[in-house]
Amino acid sequence: MKSFADLLIAWHAKSGRHHLPWQQSKDPYSVWVSEIMLQQTQVTTVIDYYNRFMKKFPTIKALANADEEEVMQLWSGLGYYRRARFLHEGAQMIVGEMEGNFPSEFDMMMKIPGIGRSTAGAIAAFSFNQKKAILDGNVKRVLSRYFLISEWTGLPQTEKKLWNYAESLLPNKNIDTYTQALMDLGATLCNKKPQCNLCPLKKTCLAFQKGKVHLIPTPRAQKKIPTESTHMIIIKHHDEILLVKRPQSGIWGGLWSLPQHENTSITPKTWIKKHFGLETSLLKKDLKASTTFTHFKLDITYSILEAKSQRSKIPHTWLSLNHIEGAAIPSIIKKILLKI
Repeated sequence: MKSFADLLIAWHAKSGRHHLPWQQSKDPYSVWVSEIMLQQTQVTTVIDYYNRFMKKFPTIKALANADEEEVMQLWSGLGYYRRARFLHEGAQMIVGEMEGNFPSEFDMMMKIPGIGRSTAGAIAAFSFNQKKAILDGNVKRVLSRYFLISEWTGLPQTEKKLWNYAESLLPNKNIDTYTQALMDLGATLCNKKPQCNLCPLKKTCLAFQKGKVHLIPTPRAQKKIPTESTHMIIIKHHDEILLVKRPQSGIWGGLWSLPQHENTSITPKTWIKKHFGLETSLLKKDLKASTTFTHFKLDITYSILEAKSQRSKIPHTWLSLNHIEGAAIPSIIKKILLKI
C-alpha cells in the first residue's frame, strides 16, 4: 500500500496548486516572504500583496535598505503588522550579520525575527530540499483528522503530538513536493467544508472512517471577547488630515493613525488646542465605528474638526485624502477617512 507521503505526492501532480507566484522560485527570500504573508491570511488575499512587495523589494538587500515606512505602506491592509516589521528586521540581520545570504542551516533560520519552527521547516524543504516538517493551521487540521486527535490543537501537549506525527510522515525524497501537497490538501479539500470523496487519504483517515470529520479539529472553547472603547479626532485642513504615528508596541504598531484622547471631560476642540496648539472649529461629533481584533472589540467614537492652520507643536504629518488608500494606515481608520 502506498504511504501517506506517496499518496499526497501523486495527488498533487494532478490536483495540487501549481500557479502561485512564490512557487516559481526556490529562492529562500521569496519563500520566506510568502510564508510570513500566509500566516493568518488567505492565499487569495496574499497574491497581490506578494507581487507588489517583491516588485518593490526584489532582494534581501533591497528590503534591508528600505525605510520602515515604505515596508509598512506596502503591508497596509494585510493586517498583523508585526509580520512586516519582522521581515524588515530579519533582512537587516541577514545583511548585517550573515553577509546578505539567507542561511541554509535550520538553527540559523530560527534566529531570524519572526521565523518559527514551521516557517523554518517550509523554507528548508522548499529552498534547500531538507527533510523538515511543517505544522501550520492547514497541516494541523489534516493530521488531527487523519489520526483522529480530538483535543484542541492549540494545547501544548496536542501540538507536541502533532509535531511527532508530522516528522514521522516525512518522505526521504521529493520533500518539497510533499510539503506543498500537504499544504494544498489542507487548503483545498481538508478545510472547513471538507470534500472527503476527493481526498487521496480517505481510506486510512480515522476521522473519515469513523464519520467524525465534521467534529475534528475540536474548536477552541469560546470566550466572550471584551469590548474596549476609544475617542479619536479627525483634524482637517482643506483636503488634508493630521496623522500621528502609533507606538511600535500594541495594536497598529508603527502605523499612522488619528489622535486619540481619553479625557472626555474636555471637548475635542479644547483637547486639540492643549496638545497640538491648533485652533479648530467643530464640524461633526460623536460619530461611531468599530473593529474586532483577535482578543477584543474596539468601539471608536470620533469627531471631525477643521484646523485654521497646520502649525502643530508635536510630531505629526498631514496627508491628502487622495493618498489615504495607499498609506500605512490601519484598515478601520482608512474606512473612517474615506467616508468623510
